[in-house]
Amino acid sequence: MPALVPTENAFSPMSLLRCLIPSLLLILTASAHAEQALQMSPELASPTALSFGAAPPPAAPPMLPLLPDPSSEVKDDLPPIPTIDLTTPPDDLWQRMRNGFSMPDLDSPLVANRQAWYLNRPDLLKRIFERSRRYLHHIVAELEKRGMPTELALLPIVESSFNPLAYSSARALGMWQFIPATGKTYKLQQNAWFDQRRDIVASTSAALDYLQTIYEMHGDWHLALASYNWGENAVGRAIAKNQAKGLPTDYLHLKMPLETSYYVPKLQAIKNIIAQPQLFGISLDPIPNRPYFATVERSGNMDIALAARLAEIPVEEFIALNPAYSRPVMPTSANSPMVLPAEKVQTFLENLQSHEAQDKPLSAWLTHKLKKGESLDKVASRYGLSAARLKQLNGINARTRITPGFALLVPGKDAAGYESLTARLPQTPSSPPRATKWKKGKPGAKRKGVSVKIRKAPAAKPAVKPVVKPKKR
Repeated sequence: MPALVPTENAFSPMSLLRCLIPSLLLILTASAHAEQALQMSPELASPTALSFGAAPPPAAPPMLPLLPDPSSEVKDDLPPIPTIDLTTPPDDLWQRMRNGFSMPDLDSPLVANRQAWYLNRPDLLKRIFERSRRYLHHIVAELEKRGMPTELALLPIVESSFNPLAYSSARALGMWQFIPATGKTYKLQQNAWFDQRRDIVASTSAALDYLQTIYEMHGDWHLALASYNWGENAVGRAIAKNQAKGLPTDYLHLKMPLETSYYVPKLQAIKNIIAQPQLFGISLDPIPNRPYFATVERSGNMDIALAARLAEIPVEEFIALNPAYSRPVMPTSANSPMVLPAEKVQTFLENLQSHEAQDKPLSAWLTHKLKKGESLDKVASRYGLSAARLKQLNGINARTRITPGFALLVPGKDAAGYESLTARLPQTPSSPPRATKWKKGKPGAKRKGVSVKIRKAPAAKPAVKPVVKPKKR
């Protein structure tokens, strides 16, 4: 009987191990292939890309990045969006003004009507814009200090065409067109020697004070402007009437005079033209974004002719910057700084120093205070004048009240050469021009007031001596 040799059990651990080794080797091989494929082709990372027991995908050669084909690039033909750099002041004052436009635009057929009216008068616009160059920088700067919309700098176009000597049928005077009562309310002095409603600096300050007040009253710039033209009380009554009827109370829905209904549309029309002059075929000459004028303090009477000569500017330019004075002498009582072109201030001060070194008088004119019981005829005779000439020199008319203490301007021994200047200085008419009423139903109707234009004065001869100091602003 053969010897018995022990055999392995079919379910022993060794037998199971032998059976599993091939499968484990197959799994490890597949995993290695899969990892290699993922390194070369990341798109195979999908969970469904591999399955256990399946043949591994063929190895792909490494991919090199391709440069884009220039012919297939998408080209953007649209222009870049324009941006405004508010951190750098623009060179052109018009652009500085545009940057500060902040009033709501008015949408009304009357705007288009006034726009067409201005655009059909390019010569008028050109004259207005040229005249505005003296004053715009000062107005824009003052508006910015107060945080007010800069389109308000265009309001003198509507009011006076930027003529500081304009005089209306309502007795409104100056660039901002103050009537006497409102001028006094805002401390604008008015007498036979000077009228601060014409003063560039004083009237601008008063106008902006007034505009701020009526804006705070209504909380709406369009209603504030209507109040500037019609009166805040009248606008308040119109608002109350609409409220009582349950109607809207904005500018376009108020019942107002025809002139007032055209007032804001005029300003909006000018604003539109300034905002996009190329759109309307208008060429705006740039205005340097720097002060046109500066102020100089003085501490005594000073002749206008002398001031112009020392600054080396024409008398008419001096009057355009100092239009408040009605006499050939700027009195100390005016308490207003003298305005000169900015580039001429140093010239003025140097010439003044030379003038003072020669100990010349302040003024070639004298002031005579009328005594009790003294007549104009007696004063005129004393100074070798006719009574009519004395009245002319002092702007005395039938409405002038002459009382003791009245200051009369009389010529000194060196004043003969300056008398011709008196007739050319701005005067406040004794009676306002006749008004022409607006006619309803005619969109083109307008008020025909009288504007006093700056008249050219003859060249003045040298004279006089002042004491002035530059004013820090």
